[in-house]
Parts: sequence; structure tokens; C-alpha cells
Amino acid sequence: MQTISVTNLKIEVNKILRRQGFELKPDGVFVLKNDGLEEKRKVHELAKAERASTSEQFLLDKIPMIQEHLIDGKDLDVAKIEPEIIEIESGSREEDFFRWWNIVWWSLPYEHAYGWQMRFIIWDKYHNAPIGLIGLQSPILSWSARDKHLGIKPDKRDFWVNQSLSAQRIGALPPYNDIRGGKLIALLMTAETIKKKFHKKYKDQKTVLLDRKLPSNLLFITTTGAYGKSSVYNRLKFQGELVSEFIGYTKGSGTFHIPNVLYEDLVAYLKKRGFKTERGCGNGPSRKMRLIDQALQLLGFANGITHGIQRAVYLFPMVKNLKEVIQSNKKPVWRHRNVSEMTQFWKDRWAIPHAEKDKTYCDFSGDEFIKQTRKDLKKYKQLCKNI
Repeated sequence: MQTISVTNLKIEVNKILRRQGFELKPDGVFVLKNDGLEEKRKVHELAKAERASTSEQFLLDKIPMIQEHLIDGKDLDVAKIEPEIIEIESGSREEDFFRWWNIVWWSLPYEHAYGWQMRFIIWDKYHNAPIGLIGLQSPILSWSARDKHLGIKPDKRDFWVNQSLSAQRIGALPPYNDIRGGKLIALLMTAETIKKKFHKKYKDQKTVLLDRKLPSNLLFITTTGAYGKSSVYNRLKFQGELVSEFIGYTKGSGTFHIPNVLYEDLVAYLKKRGFKTERGCGNGPSRKMRLIDQALQLLGFANGITHGIQRAVYLFPMVKNLKEVIQSNKKPVWRHRNVSEMTQFWKDRWAIPHAEKDKTYCDFSGDEFIKQTRKDLKKYKQLCKNI
């Protein structure tokens, strides 16, 4: 990595921020010029391009496998969809499916998972095709929206938070996304299957901070809406109960607006200034945030990691009395939800009525999607060359 001067580093940061739609105020604060949905999508384009370009050869090599299980919308029999929750094993074919779609499909780029990780692909046994993905990981230890809503006290935070997971990725793939497939994936995230797999995988674990032994309970899952409130999670119910609760907004902080190549220059700058810049195992995402924030503020960018794009925070309780469990140590009253019941509910409530009214899903062509993906990869490669 070449040494970069402070002046050139400031220019480079400014250029990249402007390119993503930010403008720099005289006081050193950068803000998004427009906060519409399309503008917010565009802000994430560079980060997505970087992730895709890094994995370009993998993505190209796996296209034949993806095409083998990519169905056209006109061939989708909505009434016969039969989901199966498959946990991803390292080195498996399912892992390749998960990685490919995780990179290609969403406008919001994926981030490297830290700590505990559970990944699932929701597979349609009838059509032999992937319906969607669920990617779960260790949650943020301190999160005001969650902690305030649940009444989690600081001295008990590591105990309760480590009985939860954060969903980094939840969503449906084409053509299922056009028949309200996202709601099915969100429902299935609360299935008994996932709760049991968590129990089996993480029994006898201890907290890192205070070395406390944890009950192997998955009490709740949290996630965020990509661009504000989510039409998928809002008012999502099953058997008369709310499946997800809106509990507030994030503070609008993160690192996606800083490409990895620029991140390395910022770390080199800090190291040259005598700051500790150790990274790696045990540091997690908060370390990256602190380093970027520190470097940007030293360079005169007042808000550092605060990009201002707030995301809605959602809570998926796996127990009926979650607040009582956390605040009063009550015994959990578990919800028991099975895949077949939730699937039938989803079909009757959303999928079949929507498919009858709106035939948009029939327009999806697997061949055209792959052609567009190849074009996008070329575009992403060019975007990254210009960083």
C-alpha cells in the first residue's frame, strides 16, 4: 500500500463521499443531498460494487449452479410452494447458494459476520429452488433502541444480549419476492426449527466479558429495515400475535460509506500518527467503526461514521413474556411455531391473493436475470477501478 499525504487523503475522502451523494458543509459535516429511496439505494452502490468485484470469479463460476435452480415466474405454482429450513454448513453447496445470492441480490451490501453465526436457506422442495435467505449473527452489545425497549440494564447486558441474534439478512429471492415472499421468510425466522438449532449449537456457552454461563435460549432476534420502516415487518402477525415489533430507529451510523481500500489508507494514516490500529480476532465491527471515526474526525470530517441514514429497528420475540423474563427473571413462555402452519397462513393471507391480483411475478425470467447479473458485474468492476 502506497503512503498517501494528509491533503490527498482528505481529497480522496471528499471525492468518495460526493460520489455517493453526500455534500460537505463548511463546518466539516457531510450530509446526504437527497434522502429519497433511490438516493439511499445509490449511496450503497459503491459498497455493493466493492463486495461483488472482490468475489467476481466466484460469482461467475457459480452461475451454472444458480441457473439450475432458478425458475421462471410463469412456472411458479404458488399453492404448491413447500418451504424447508436448511442450516448452512461450511463448505456445502448450500453455502455457495447463500454466498452468491447474498452478494448479488440485495442493494444493501452484506457485511462480514462477527461472533456467533447461523445461516439458513429457505428451500422450496416442490419447485427445487431457493425461496430466500436468513443470515443471523451476534448482535451489537450496546444498542439504545433495543436496550431501552426491553429494559436491559448495563450490568446484565452481556447476559441477555447473548441470548439473542441479529438478522443481517432476511429476504426472498426472485420470483418469490413478487408474491410477498419476504413475509414468509420473516415468519419462518421465528420457527421452532431455528430456536432448537440455536439451543443445540450454543449450549454451555459463556459470555466473553464476565465469563457468565448462558442458558442456551434464543429469546429474541433483532433486525433493521434497510431504508427506514419496512413494509415486510410492519404489522406482521401470526395467529393474532405480532411477529415483529417496531421499537425505534438507529442513530444513522456505520461504515458502508467508506470503501475498504479507503479504510486501509485511513488505518495507515492513524498508524503513522502513533495510534493503536490492531484489528482481527476479538475486535469485531465496533473496532472498524472506531478506527474510521477517529481518522475522519482527525481529517476534519466532523460526523465521522454518522452518515445520517437511519434504519427502523424491529424486534422478533421468541417468547410471549420477553420483558418479564428480562426485567423480573420470569420463566420464558415460549412460542411454538411450525413451518407448515406458518406457510399455509402466508399462502392464504398474502401469496395466493396477491398472485391472483398481480401477475408481475410471471414476468421474471431466469435467463434475463443472469444476463443482467453479468452486466452488473462489469459495471461494478468499472466503478471500483474509479475509486
